[in-house]
Order: sequence, then C-alpha cells, then structure tokens
Amino acid sequence: MSVRLLFPGKRSLFREPRIGQQSLGAEVQSSRARASLPASITRAASRQTYYTIRFLVDRDRVQNAYRTYAYFRWVDDCLDQPASERDQRLRFIRRQQALMSACYEGRRINGLRDEEQMLVDLIASDDEPDSGLRSYIGNMMLVMLFDAQRREQPISQTDLDEYSRLLATAVTEAMHYFIGHDDASPQGAARYLAVTAAHITHMLRDTCEDTAIGYYNIPREYLESHGIGPRDLDSQAYRDWVKGRVQLARSCFETGREYLAQAQNRRCRLAGYAYMARFEGVLDTIEAEDYWLRADYTCKRLDTARGALRAAVSLLFRRSPSAAELQAFSDRLT
Repeated sequence: MSVRLLFPGKRSLFREPRIGQQSLGAEVQSSRARASLPASITRAASRQTYYTIRFLVDRDRVQNAYRTYAYFRWVDDCLDQPASERDQRLRFIRRQQALMSACYEGRRINGLRDEEQMLVDLIASDDEPDSGLRSYIGNMMLVMLFDAQRREQPISQTDLDEYSRLLATAVTEAMHYFIGHDDASPQGAARYLAVTAAHITHMLRDTCEDTAIGYYNIPREYLESHGIGPRDLDSQAYRDWVKGRVQLARSCFETGREYLAQAQNRRCRLAGYAYMARFEGVLDTIEAEDYWLRADYTCKRLDTARGALRAAVSLLFRRSPSAAELQAFSDRLT
C-alpha cells in the first residue's frame, strides 16, 4: 500500500453522501472545489508525481492525469483506514467497480462523491477502444480489490506475482497514454519490468507501515518453510528474503532501463528514468543498512528526489546534466 493521506472533513469515507441539500452558491463553490481536487490530492500525496504531470504529460491530458492518480490515491486511502472492517472495505470497492462498469456502459449514476466524479470524468473523456487509460483503470481496480481482500491474510507467491503484474501493467500503460501518446514504444515483457521493480521496492519500503495494519508483503510459502511469522521483520530469514527481493528489483530495473532507452518520446524517457532512480535510491539505503527494513524512509526523500532528477537527466542526455537542464525541474522536486 502507499503512504496515507489525511483528507479534510468529518464525513466518513465509507458513508453514502446526502444529496440535494446545497444552495446555488454552495454548488458553485463545490464545482470549483471539484475542479481543483485532482491536482490538490496529487500534490499532497507526491510532489514528484505532481510535477511530472505538470511538466512532462501531454498538454491536453494533464487534467486527466491528475484525475487518474488522485482517484486511486483516494480509493487506496479509503481501504487503508485502520479501523475499517473487511465487509466495509469490500462494499466500498464493489461500489467503485459498479461505478466503473456503469460509466463504460454509458449509464448515469447520481449521488456521487466528489472523488468518484473524477472516475466518471475520466471514463467519459476516453473515446479510444482498448486505450492505455482503460487498461490502467481496469487493472488498478483489480489491485484495489486484492488489497481490500488480503488484509490480515498472508498471501501466496502466485498472488504476490499477480499483484505486481496488475500494477505494473496499469502504471506502464498509463505512462505511455499520458506522455508521448502518439509516439512509438516497444512491446513485450520488458515493457513492464521497470514498474515491477518499483512495486517490489515500494512494498519493501512500506513493509513496517503495512505490517502494522495487517498487509503482509512476504509470501505465505516462505514464512512456512522458514518457520517465521509475517511480523518477524528482524529475523535473519526475513532479511534474507529482503535481500533476494532487492536483487530481483535491481535486475528488473536494469532491463527496464534498456526498454526505456528505446521509447521514442524524450519526455517519457525522462519520467521513466526519474521514477526508477527514485526507487533505486531506496534500494541503496536498504543495502547500506544490511537489509534491515526501517519504519520511515522520509528522511531520505529530499536527497532521493534530487538524485532521481540528476540520474534521469544524465541517462537522457548520456552525460552529466548542466545547470540549465536541471533548473526546470530540480526546485520543484524539493
């Protein structure tokens, strides 16, 4: 799971909204708030994502890119509420699945939350059959369903692999849909490996936080064969598993980097390189600390963001970046 956000207001994230009680002035204010909501959620959750969208996404797709990130950021945070019950989470995600299906079928749904309206607007804007956006929405909805079901349940290696496959497919297709949409990009298994590596790293980074609320990122078979529990993060067996995952992520990143070098669009390559370098910085920290997973990696965030940009531009230009090349992005990442 991802880093949690705090949203303003006292209304339960799971309670149905009340309809038809706003004045005209309140409706105007609400409309303006809805228009700014996607960018606000994105910026609060990830400054790197926010500025990647703002400066690298195709100009006519910026607002939808914010909606794409923000909607699933909101869904993820709803599912991660510490006090939520399994039935509650499943009702919520099934509501989102029903909304998705209704939108693709052209049916109108009333009484939506502002966050749900982002999904409606996204699907309404997509007139391409089998688009990267549709792939993202469908696969991410399955990722969210998996998370709603797996809490407090150790998962199998097969489930873990499928989890990463769904997320890697979603994020990769979204990247190519929003950045350099009309430019060619290679197909094949290597297409998804950079995001697969990022997801492996993401789960290692968030292991302590996830474990505390019942999301176990280590496969059930490994726990059983080594006689440890999902919360035994300090055991040697758990650290050995972390080492293996770091090595796998490194390998996937290397192949993913070769794939990105073949992408035609320069903005897409820059976004991909920065994305990879950010997570490779986390792998560097895990290795330096002998595979002990820490509870908080935020103290590394500033250096990682700067390092990600420098590494990305170096790869893009095949040399060390000049001050002018860094200027457009570096201040905003910090």
